[in-house]
Amino acid sequence: MNFLRETGLIFWAQLRTNVRSPVWVIIGLTQPILYLVLFGPLLKGVSGQIGGGTDPFLIFTPGLIMQLGLFGAMFVGFGIVSELRAGVIERQRVTPASRGALLAGRVCKDMVVLIVQALVLIVVAVVAFGLRPNVIGLLLTLILIAVLAAGLSSASYALGLWAQSEDTLASILNSVTIPILLLSGILLPMTLGPTWLRTIAKINPIFHTVDAARALFRGDLGSSDVYVGGGVTIALAVVLGIIGARSFARENA
Repeated sequence: MNFLRETGLIFWAQLRTNVRSPVWVIIGLTQPILYLVLFGPLLKGVSGQIGGGTDPFLIFTPGLIMQLGLFGAMFVGFGIVSELRAGVIERQRVTPASRGALLAGRVCKDMVVLIVQALVLIVVAVVAFGLRPNVIGLLLTLILIAVLAAGLSSASYALGLWAQSEDTLASILNSVTIPILLLSGILLPMTLGPTWLRTIAKINPIFHTVDAARALFRGDLGSSDVYVGGGVTIALAVVLGIIGARSFARENA
């Protein structure tokens, strides 16, 4: 019970900070909305090639939701670098709070923020572009992005504590996120690419997560993409969560 209470305290403290200064939340949402507004209409002419029936936004929107999860979660480590410099982490280290709770509270906050951002993006797609996703599939997609965010943000926080510098952290994250983004099929399905590129993309766990989200959005709940993508996402989140928790505890010892 102490762990849950401590996690809740950290969660609310972190959430209040975001509410008081929501600039990074807004910035994180700006890019996907720009893609939706400026790039999405271009897909109308190739809707037959990318799948999704006559509505290319059933393909594009879930990809952008996963982009939110990818960048929103992987870059949260910058926040903890700032907290480290401001002495927030030092003050928390001398409290009796569980080191796991210090991480879990932050991760829960990130999950909530990303779900809210995803909902805003979906509302824009529905209102402006007539997106009509499967309701159950949409809810399952939000769960999927929350699970993905939990693993990625855990690893990012641990990496931020280790790097202790925005420059070092930026170099590492940029070298990792760009290949992941390009090989995930977030903007366009990898089925449009050559065989060799599709083969490489299957090594990328996010590729399977994106495929699962697209199947859920179009209502294909029994698709093998859903089971494979869901399983890969959960496994990735568990592995990254364990790595992040151990690293976080070690750096906060």
